[in-house]
Amino acid sequence: MLRKMQLTNEYLEQIFRNIQDGIIIMDDSRKILMLNPSAKRLTGWELDDYVPFCSFCENRKKDHEENRCYLIENNEVPYFLSKMPTYHGKKIDVEMSTALMYTDAQSKKKEYLLVLRDQTIQLKEEEARFAKLMIQKMIEAKESEHKRLAQELHDGVGQSLYSISVALQAIETYVNNPKLNTYIEEVRSELSKVMNDIKVYSHQLRPHSIDQLGIVPTLKTLIESVRKVHPELTIHFDTNFTERCAAAVEINLYRVVQEALHNIIKYAQAENVHILLRKFKDQLSLQVKDDGIGFAKSAIKNEGLGLKHMEERIDQLEGSFSIHSVPGKGTTIEIQIPKWKEELIDD
Repeated sequence: MLRKMQLTNEYLEQIFRNIQDGIIIMDDSRKILMLNPSAKRLTGWELDDYVPFCSFCENRKKDHEENRCYLIENNEVPYFLSKMPTYHGKKIDVEMSTALMYTDAQSKKKEYLLVLRDQTIQLKEEEARFAKLMIQKMIEAKESEHKRLAQELHDGVGQSLYSISVALQAIETYVNNPKLNTYIEEVRSELSKVMNDIKVYSHQLRPHSIDQLGIVPTLKTLIESVRKVHPELTIHFDTNFTERCAAAVEINLYRVVQEALHNIIKYAQAENVHILLRKFKDQLSLQVKDDGIGFAKSAIKNEGLGLKHMEERIDQLEGSFSIHSVPGKGTTIEIQIPKWKEELIDD
């Protein structure tokens, strides 16, 4: 029995010394009678120091007979969030709980257990989660607006311009004046250029094929359009993928490739680009590799080459984004997306 009590005491001693929560025993004047290493590390307090009032207790309204300390006044509090001053004057966010541990029968003095749990890490995690959610909503809103504008350009402005072109053609058949016919033909030619520009702008904002056909046909169209404008750049596209992805995956992968090609054309001075889209057992992989001049990461400014925005898009998909570049040896962007189907995202 004695051996069992010794082991129990040793076990409790280990818990007291190693638990991450700060544990403090204080009397009813808030004098510290005992504290574990975590409490000392968290607050900097020592034995015989007095536990300061938290922000709530400093400012709360109380009755004349009431103890300023909310925790002592209520004897036992399951949990309580406030800011607690530390030894160097800084206030930290903590979750506190208290329990009356002992009351002296003669003096009526009381001893309380005070448990402190640091909320700093949890708050930072919550801030990061909120920031990620805000980025996600901003990306979704941006894509939604792109889709609306693209539709308006294609179905609204584009169709109106087409109707004007048909009307001019009809007018031309009734006009016998060669000079006026020449002028009308010039107007129709200029109108045709505008209609083509509208089509290009609409596609850049939001290609219709991304919603209708999926990522692979849309990437092929994008690559073909780049080839026409930049014949000096050889683009190789290879994929073993034919399935549809979740809508968010398709548009974000498309935007990443679009941004990568833009950067290559503008900065890389590359001759060859290899784009690989692969489906493996448990993930979707995208690689964009060029043989351009490369760059040192330290040389990139905050706005960089749009790399931050690309990384944010992939982060929203819970994927991984990495970029490898060496001056004179080109650049490789590698992306892995584990949840690329709607059913995987739902899981």
